[in-house]
Amino acid sequence: MRSSALLQFMSFLVASTRHAPWFVVPADGKENARLIVSQIVLDAFDDLNLAYPETSAARRAELLEIRKQLEKE
Repeated sequence: MRSSALLQFMSFLVASTRHAPWFVVPADGKENARLIVSQIVLDAFDDLNLAYPETSAARRAELLEIRKQLEKE
């Protein structure tokens, strides 16, 4: 690795944080690069611990009624 490339790589490592990580993805094959990036995105979504909001029985009944009205239109 040339010294300028090494310096750039080292600055990359300094810029990467837990909150805003950087990833090195090989660019020598589109299919492989896309697989790597898609796995990074999936891992990021998993880390968000997303869940549907909880609702009360009354609110659920109200939403079902709204749904029925919308289906009539």
